[in-house]
Amino acid sequence: MRICMVGTGYVGLVTGTCFANSGNDVTCLDIDQQKINKLNQGISPIYEPGLDELIQRNVKSGRLHFTTDKETAYRRAELIFICVGTPSDESGHADLKYVLAAAGDIGDAIENAPGDTGGDPDDRRAKIIIVKSTVPVGTNDKVRAAISERTNKPFRMASNPEFLKEGAAINDFQKPDRVVIGVDDKGAGDRLRDLYDPFVRQGNPIFIMDIHSAEMVKYAANAMLATKISFINEIANLCEAYGADVDEVRRGMCSDRRIGNQFLYPGLGYGGSCFPKDVLACISMGTDKGTPTELLSSVHDVNQAQRRAFIAKLDTHFGQGGLKGKRIGVWGIAFKPGTDDIREAPAITIIQYLLEQGATVAAHDPVAHETAHGVFGDKITYCENDLDVLDKADALIICTDWAEFRHPDFERMAERMNAPVIFDGRNLYRLETMREYGFTYYSVGRHPVTNDA
Repeated sequence: MRICMVGTGYVGLVTGTCFANSGNDVTCLDIDQQKINKLNQGISPIYEPGLDELIQRNVKSGRLHFTTDKETAYRRAELIFICVGTPSDESGHADLKYVLAAAGDIGDAIENAPGDTGGDPDDRRAKIIIVKSTVPVGTNDKVRAAISERTNKPFRMASNPEFLKEGAAINDFQKPDRVVIGVDDKGAGDRLRDLYDPFVRQGNPIFIMDIHSAEMVKYAANAMLATKISFINEIANLCEAYGADVDEVRRGMCSDRRIGNQFLYPGLGYGGSCFPKDVLACISMGTDKGTPTELLSSVHDVNQAQRRAFIAKLDTHFGQGGLKGKRIGVWGIAFKPGTDDIREAPAITIIQYLLEQGATVAAHDPVAHETAHGVFGDKITYCENDLDVLDKADALIICTDWAEFRHPDFERMAERMNAPVIFDGRNLYRLETMREYGFTYYSVGRHPVTNDA
């Protein structure tokens, strides 16, 4: 099939590349000429394991193209996927300006395309416009209206939410748990089922439903996962207050098959490009319809409070105002391992606080230095080696659970630090190990390890 992906961000680039890899002719469209130039050289603008190689292979094969030429990209395509950003505005609503701008351009392209005379939208020549961006319920109606303002020629609409995990996106796309397709006519559903059939040969389902339900599925899924994260963090805080160990509590709780164990790890709360904005969007959708989402409002509040609670441990240890002049090392800046994405990352909040308090910060992340530099510039030191962060450090803060942080040389760590103090936001280490090596150790939902404990 001839496919156009509108937007070469995370979703558009991974999706388009994987479609090309299954034999489709894919054109990825973006307004950023510099980004397109890099992509045509086989250089991905995002960090995602395996993506560079997949792009290079499919560009070489002639199945994957990158362009800023809207007219050509839209004219050639049978299927047009809108994959542009929908950031939260100041009120928490999803900002649809990029989606609707793309819809207007598509309408113009359909109107000016030769050979289409209008009439029956079931005609297989009618382009299918698929909204893949995460958008509030009813957005497809707005996209349809925006296109219809520009043309009377036929087109079809569909919703196809994405379920890609950063750091594992290629595998998620090629072996999806499920594919969700929202349509209002059988023909569009059949075309999209044909497109996705190669990826579900192991028997995982393709759900074809109405458009409004498909729009809601992504929000419901992300809101549920965010709720699990805030839930276990609230339990962790109770454990600290009562002297329980959240790791033991979690083991006992998660053995119940009705509960399971995924997304129930205590820590610094969720971040990234999806959960924060999707929870806020759900809250805003409820407000707009007079249906308060009290549970999700609490999920958001608990998540934000979790970072403040962790920062409070710094103030308790150093004393109010005691961070001034201290050298603090930070391991991990990305919101999770396997990505360079720092959007809504807990590390950003913590580093900003350290700088505000007058501390000096040295940080190491395996892949996120460049993106972090876009936020902090030269206000912090970026270390290529994790141990270099510790030179003369008064404490280490662990914000991201990269695999390389799990089994460090604790003796060498202690030797390089001014004081052997660790604030672990990911509960990477056993309390007994910290006592054995003489560290003062603060984690989440567990007893602190101190000189007198």
